[in-house]
Amino acid sequence: MAKQVTLLLSAFLLFSGIVHAESSYDLKDKVRAYTLSNGLRILMLERHLSPTVSCYIRYRAGASDDEGGKTGMAHFLEHMMFKGTETIGTKDFSKEKPVLLEIEKIGISLDDEMMKAEKADRKRIAELRQKLKSLQKEEEQWIIENEVNQLYMQQGAINFNANTSQDMTTYHVSLPSSKLELWARIESDRMIHLVFREFYTERDVIMEERRQSIESNPDGKLYEQFLATAFNAHPYGRPVIGWPSDMRFLDMTSMQVFLRHYYAPNNTVIAIVGDIKPDESLKLMEKYFGSVTRLDTKPHHITQEPIQHGERRVSLLFDSRPQIILGYHKPSPPSKDDYVFDAIEAILTKSRTSRMYKSIVEEKGLVENIRAMNGVPGGRFPNLFVVWATSRGNHMIEEIEKAIQTELDRFKVELVSRRELDQAVNRMKADFIRSLRTNEGMAENLSYFEALLGDYQYLTRYLDNMGKITPEEIQKAAIEYFKPENRTVAVILGAAGDHGK
Repeated sequence: MAKQVTLLLSAFLLFSGIVHAESSYDLKDKVRAYTLSNGLRILMLERHLSPTVSCYIRYRAGASDDEGGKTGMAHFLEHMMFKGTETIGTKDFSKEKPVLLEIEKIGISLDDEMMKAEKADRKRIAELRQKLKSLQKEEEQWIIENEVNQLYMQQGAINFNANTSQDMTTYHVSLPSSKLELWARIESDRMIHLVFREFYTERDVIMEERRQSIESNPDGKLYEQFLATAFNAHPYGRPVIGWPSDMRFLDMTSMQVFLRHYYAPNNTVIAIVGDIKPDESLKLMEKYFGSVTRLDTKPHHITQEPIQHGERRVSLLFDSRPQIILGYHKPSPPSKDDYVFDAIEAILTKSRTSRMYKSIVEEKGLVENIRAMNGVPGGRFPNLFVVWATSRGNHMIEEIEKAIQTELDRFKVELVSRRELDQAVNRMKADFIRSLRTNEGMAENLSYFEALLGDYQYLTRYLDNMGKITPEEIQKAAIEYFKPENRTVAVILGAAGDHGK
């Protein structure tokens, strides 16, 4: 959680003219918050530092919302959002549309046949593939590649990108403030009139993305197996990109349902920060987003992760340097314990003088790098406190694990000194001040906490709450959560399974 907060508070401190990290600031005085009649939430912050504006739009739709058997849907939809609309990305949609409908028809038939596996008609598969290829070639004549991106870049925009997490999907860009209406027009059009062009071509792209980022990547493979082991029931155990057997059969019909349900205005947060006049900007938001239909549906059921009653372990053989991830289940924000684990993270690995860096990296020389992380893999649901380390030289994984566990257990039997705790918290406050102070950072974090918690003012309370953490609270959390039965361990042993020897 600390990383997300760092960017906002640093920009925030600069903006408000605060010199001392412990000073308080009330966002109510500066942030203009609105909710349109269709439920869309808008946060605006007027900052005339430069003639630019940063815009974030977040949909509370992440990998956790993927339907069983269709993992990777949220991530795939993010890709499709760059393919254009009925007016963007096409030379003539009236002529392109019948080709798209035929592509969808043939694609469904091909998938249906492929699903039969060994019983599939190979001749029919070959015929359908050839037909699909021919239709895709025909479609090309109507496509304007990357026109969404081109429209932004031609108007001086930067940092146009998107990402999908377990909790939400985000689209952002920074551009001249005079082009805010362009942003509203494009993003509302993508929200309402998205076209799934190049669908099957892009499906192949995400399959290749998975091969590169997970199948052939030791970090990606270890992390995926760690989460799948730590979460047996909850969707946090699924990879954001999806499982291969689901990804290869993701279909347009299911994606249309996902789009309508989760990209609804009452599931959306917009943050606009920069050289704006809020009243005028609100009129633009009303003009372009106000007519989007609200979707009133009951929240879908998310399976809760049962309490873990025994240690879980998974080992991988991979031709790479040995690595280890240890994780412990814990509450998500805004729980007080989440603040406590931010402090524990800072004490363990936040700086070169932190406990694990001094002990495990410098003194013992066991690892090349080590990092404690609070809030893995997301913040909407109970999550994990994690320590991830990569072996140095010939040191065995067992030796590294023992050293990590010793530092974690130390919290149980020895109170952190007030001085060490204050130093850790002060380092976090210093990070707030030193971090990039940008409109983008502000918009990123305002939208994040509003989408995650429904409360962007979580940020105004963060420093105060961190300053109130006591050594006794840290010890209590360590005793409660750093228990063997609450632990999940994932390791890469190396190609020969030699534990680093």
